[in-house]
Parts: sequence; C-alpha cells; structure tokens
Amino acid sequence: MNLNSKVTLFSVVLATVMIAVLIVVSLVSFRQFSLLSAQAQVSSAAEIVRVSLTEDMINGVISKREGLLRRLGEVPGLQSVHVIRGGHVEKQFGPGFDRERAADDAEIGVLRSGMPFFEVLDESSNPVFRGTIPFVATSKGTPNCLQCHNVPEGTVLGAVTVKMEIGHLKSSAVFVSTVMVGSVAFFMLLMLFFFRRLVKPVISTANDVQTVVSDAIQGNFHAGIKQTTNDEIGRIAADMNKLMQFLHDGLGGIRNDVMQLLKHKPTEEQGNLLNSTIDMVHGLIDASQFKQSIEEDESKSEIYQRLSLAVRERFGIKHFSIYEVVSNRNQMTPIIVDGEAGADCRWCDPQILVRSETCRARRTGHVIDSAETPGICFAFCPPAGEQEYRHICLPIIQSGSVGSILQLVFTADEAARIEELLPYLSVYLREAAPVIEAKRLMDTLRESNLRDAMTGLHNRRFLEEYIETLVAASQRRNSQVAIMMLDLDYFKVVNDTYGHDAGDTVLKALTKVMVQSVRASDIVIRYGGEEFMIILPDTGGEQAQAVAEKIRLAVEALKIQLPGTMLSKTISIGLAVFPVDCDTFWQAIKFADVALYRAKDSGRNRVVRFTPDLWTDEGVSY
Repeated sequence: MNLNSKVTLFSVVLATVMIAVLIVVSLVSFRQFSLLSAQAQVSSAAEIVRVSLTEDMINGVISKREGLLRRLGEVPGLQSVHVIRGGHVEKQFGPGFDRERAADDAEIGVLRSGMPFFEVLDESSNPVFRGTIPFVATSKGTPNCLQCHNVPEGTVLGAVTVKMEIGHLKSSAVFVSTVMVGSVAFFMLLMLFFFRRLVKPVISTANDVQTVVSDAIQGNFHAGIKQTTNDEIGRIAADMNKLMQFLHDGLGGIRNDVMQLLKHKPTEEQGNLLNSTIDMVHGLIDASQFKQSIEEDESKSEIYQRLSLAVRERFGIKHFSIYEVVSNRNQMTPIIVDGEAGADCRWCDPQILVRSETCRARRTGHVIDSAETPGICFAFCPPAGEQEYRHICLPIIQSGSVGSILQLVFTADEAARIEELLPYLSVYLREAAPVIEAKRLMDTLRESNLRDAMTGLHNRRFLEEYIETLVAASQRRNSQVAIMMLDLDYFKVVNDTYGHDAGDTVLKALTKVMVQSVRASDIVIRYGGEEFMIILPDTGGEQAQAVAEKIRLAVEALKIQLPGTMLSKTISIGLAVFPVDCDTFWQAIKFADVALYRAKDSGRNRVVRFTPDLWTDEGVSY
C-alpha cells in the first residue's frame, strides 16, 4: 500500500471513528438529558398533586380529588396520574378509592422504602417515562402534613405514579444528533480535503524520491524530483536533485578516470553506473595488491605462478597458457599450461617454440582475438575434438618488445564474458611486465656474474654458490660425484708465440670439446686461466676415468686453425671422487688438483686418479 492510500485510509477511518463516537456520545447525552428532564417533570407533577391533596384535605374537599387527578392526566405529555394510599392513611381515613390501592411491586416498594422509583416503559414508537414519588409526612413548610395525619414525621403517607410520554424528546434528540453529526461530517470532509491538499506535495515528493532512489540503485542518476512548493518539502526536492547530479557527475568522473587507467574508451552505454564503477575500482585494487605481491616474489617462476592463480581463480578462466620469449633467441618456452607449470604446449602448433615468429602475438606485439576475427592466427591448434574453442593472446611488453604472452582459451559461449574481463587482465599484465623484466634482468646479471665471458662456461663463483646444493643432492641420493681438474699443456707458449687472440681461440676450441664430451647434467667450469674443472654427478671413479680419457684423446686429436698455421695441443687431467676419497667436497677438489700436478710432473697429456699416497700430513708427497 502506497503513502497516498495510507493517508486516505487513515483519514477515512479517523473521520468514521470520530463520527461514530460523536453519534454514540450525543445519543447517550440526549437520552440522559431526556431522562433527567422527564424525571424533573414527573417530580414536579407529583409535588403539585401532593400539595393539592393536602390543601383539599385542609379545606375539606378531599373527596373531590379524583377530578384533580383526571384534569392533570389531560395535560399534554402526561399520560396518567394516580395516587396510592399508604398503610397509615388507610388506617386513619380508610382505603379510599379502588385506584388508590397499591397496584404493582414498584409502588409497594416505594411505600416501603420511601424512595422514588423511575423507569422507561418502551412502548415502541412512543416511549413512556414512569415515576412513582412517595409522600413523606413532614411538619415543615405549608401546609403541615401532621395537621391532618396522626403519624410520626417521616412516615410514608402514600405515593403518586405519573406516566409521561417522552417520544417528542427522543425525536428532538435524534434530530439534534443528526444535525450535529452532519455538521461534524461536513467539517471532517472539508478538513480531509484541505489535509489531502496539504499532504499531496509530501506524497508526490515521497513517490518521486522512491523512484529516484530505485533508479539510483540501478545505476541511473538522471532522474529528478519535481519541486511543487517552496517550503521544507520543496527544499528537500531541490537538495535531492542536487545530490543525484553530484553522484552522477562524481561517479561518471571516477568511471572515466578508471577506464582511462584501463585504457578503454568510456561510453554512455556502460550499464549500471554505480556497479560498473565499483567493479572497476575493485579491479584496480586487486591489480595493485597483485603487483605488491609479485614485487615481493623472489623469481620469475613465482610471478608466473601467481599470475596463473589470478587467471584461474580471480577471473575464472580454466584454459590458458603463459609463454616466455627466450632472450636473444628465436624461441618461446611454455611456462604454464592450463595451470600446470612446465607442461607441454597444448593449444598451439609446437613450431612456435623453435620459431617464435610463427606466433602472431609475438611477431606483431598486438592483442590477437580469434573470437572477433576467427582464424586470425594459424599457429592456434587446439587438440582434436576441441575445435570449438577460441583464443585471445595478450602480449606482455618488456623493454619495448614482447617478453611473454598470456593466451586465453574459451568457448564461443564464454566470449562475451572474456571480452569484459580483458581490461582488468590487461592491468594485471601491465603491472606484472616491469616486475618480470626486473626479475629477468636480475637473473641475467646474476648469470653473467656466474659465467666466464669468453667461453660461456660457469666460473669459480658459480661453484661457490652451487656446491652446497650439489653436496646436499649427492647425500640425499647417496651417490658419488667425480671431480676432474684439467690444465692445457704449455698454454703459455701459445700466448707468447701467437698472441692472446690465438690463446683465446684455443680456449674456445677446448671448451667446445669438453662440453661435447660430457652429459647435459655435468658441469664444466673455467677454474682460472687455462685450468678447468668438470663435475660429474652420480659418477664413480671408473666411469669418470673413462670420460677423462675420452676428453684427453679428443683434445690430442683436435686441430686448431690459426692465422697461417694449424695448432695441436694436449691436456693433463687429475681425478678425485667425493665422498670416496674424502669427507668434504673442497678436499676432493684439492685431491683432484694434487692428481693434476702428478699428471703434469709425469710428462703431461695423461689422466691421473688420486690415490692416498699422493697426499701426506705434510702435503703433496712429490
């Protein structure tokens, strides 16, 4: 029920109740007034009869009292008057006329109690008021009752019963009540009319406020309230209109600013202004928190994992891939596929992994959207039976070029939802790009500090950082680690004879031979100058000696082309095994170095396996 109906119903109910109460009160009041009036008239008539009968008795004409009573009965409004003798009067003067004897219980009761009795006799259309008034003997006043009656004072001598018609009083009461009720009803209607006119602006403004607030909840702040008065209600309407305009301008400005941050052109058809603004602000807050989290991550892999978690849980995308472009190479590496780290390429032609130009997003640096332009990228190759999928590839720009790519895979039914999420995902990627780039630069810097610039091999600093991990892995697997120390024979002669450029060429050729002679899991280190170290995890002494001999023969057979000449070199190798030869890894390195010295002293171009006799408490035994 609206406010207008409530006001109308309340006014009608209030007027009805007031009129009903007025009718009841007026009828009760007029009835009471009529009864009191009739009682007074009956009492007056009874007093007249008493006085007349007393005078007749004094004057000796009491026998003619019947005519007096008859004449009183002829008075308009008096229906009948008759006298009843009490017991003392009958005893003194006889029973009197037949009509003067007690006729009913009420009269007998009055004679006994000396108290008047009144009642209304309901005779349908013409009600009658009956009163029985006692005659009490008294010596006061004139005439004196005790002059004729030989009774004590206060004795009930008799009673007068008077019946009087009160129908005219009832009619008058009804008429007056009707006039009063009509007058009140008229003024109530008049009051209701003015009251409704008075509250009409309030109701109209309240309805408009309800409409405006409902529209505002739906994001529409254009609705206004019509100002019909200049009082408080009018000022409320004006202030409400100012508030709606303020909210519209404020939220619109916030939305436009946020959309500029999201790099999306603001449009008027943006749906619910309030909800869309709140969603965009929440999206920026989430992106800011995401950036703060990844800035505290230690490595790129942790950042990619956090980005994967956001794509899957924050945006509800099940199928996606994150690729990283390999620096200085025409290759790409799948980092995460469908939430699984290190998984194989699933949604694209594997050719993109070895020829990154095959990836359109990598080549152009633009967003690739097959939902908008089907078949735009020929490298998109979903598994068999899943050809209904579409994709969007978002390049992550780092230092002006594509460093990573986020690929979203979805069905046609999800396309509209994915398009709505793209601005927020783009913010996440923009926030992640500089952090990933910083981590990549740090990794590159760290890698450069751990590698030899000329040969590309790991350096001694790498060994210092890696040794704890290597020892822990060996102890966990309860395996052996072979350590080879290698030194090129007569390398100083090369530098002195052919120059340092020739020496660098020889070292690079040697590096290539060593790398090709060992496994990918083995570690080749340039230990210093022409001295190298090779670490072979999970390798015993005999296996290591075979590898060392293989390297020695390969170096012996190597022909190194120098300007104007062809050069051949040999190498000496010392070998030790951890933890067979010693309890600590650094001691094993020392033992391998001792074995290398023995190889040098024994004529070079040979492999020497460490034995305890090569080491004494005083040091080397030779």
